[in-house]
Amino acid sequence: MGRGQPVSRARSGMIGRRFPRTGTEPSTARSALRLRMLLTAVFLPVFVAATVLFAVWAANSAPGDAPGPAPLTGLAVACGALALVAAVDGWVVRRRMRRERGGRRA
Repeated sequence: MGRGQPVSRARSGMIGRRFPRTGTEPSTARSALRLRMLLTAVFLPVFVAATVLFAVWAANSAPGDAPGPAPLTGLAVACGALALVAAVDGWVVRRRMRRERGGRRA
């Protein structure tokens, strides 16, 4: 398949099918790309805002406060990691949608 042509879902992996078909899965199974993009659009800003909130809260809390700076920093790191996962998933979904449409832009 040349550049600019849509790629079918049957060959949407890097090399094609990753696992041989066993016959138990639907032959037309598809990932819900639009739903994944919607979830990314909703939760990426939420996780970024939570990361900033917990980081600022951790910076302004004293060692004797409850919750202390350590748990708040842990929450900030966890939210930052989830924001990174959401961003990478959004990038992957955009790339797959663009490849299936055959266009240059997503």
